[in-house]
Amino acid sequence: MAGTRTRQAHGNETREFILATAERLFAEHGVAAVSNRQISEAAGQANNFAVGYHFGTKADLVLAIVRRHAPALEQRRAAMLAAIADSTDLRDWVACLVRPPTEHLESLGSPSWYARFIAQATTDPVLRKVVIDETVASPSMQATIAGLTRLMPILPAEVREERSDMSRQLIVHVCAERERALHEGTPTPRATWKAAEVGLLDALLGLWQAPFTATD
Repeated sequence: MAGTRTRQAHGNETREFILATAERLFAEHGVAAVSNRQISEAAGQANNFAVGYHFGTKADLVLAIVRRHAPALEQRRAAMLAAIADSTDLRDWVACLVRPPTEHLESLGSPSWYARFIAQATTDPVLRKVVIDETVASPSMQATIAGLTRLMPILPAEVREERSDMSRQLIVHVCAERERALHEGTPTPRATWKAAEVGLLDALLGLWQAPFTATD
């Protein structure tokens, strides 16, 4: 029994180290540019097939990294939703999109790789839909989207879809650029993650409340 528990603990440690290594390599080089063999070698695994053994395909590995961070994000967003209840302030609901990732990234310290990993994964033509679908499917995100929909300005469906995509791009890439700058020690537009959150909130509120021009 003790031997089984020891093997399980060792297996969990190996999986965690592989995930952390893959997240870093994907963030630094892009998902398509990094092979399972490279991840195994960087993680110190003698078996070059360790990644496939523990996780399966590259898509499975990417989802495992996303799910590694998901509980912390879900907990933060769920707490925010409970606090704002039925708020009619659009800023409260947009904050539920922005604050969970910025607070999570702050909690990771520097260097971290999660924001850049997400930026790489969501621009990969194969993995983009997989990662976005996984993120949007969480209960707290579904509740946030429902709350935003109630308060958003009346927009044509195609404009709403366009601005949703713009919002995602803004959050993902602003966070990724800040994470990169912190890692490299280069200046950032905002001094703290909290200040970066405020800047994102202002920009997103302006984006959603902006007028739209009908086109043929």
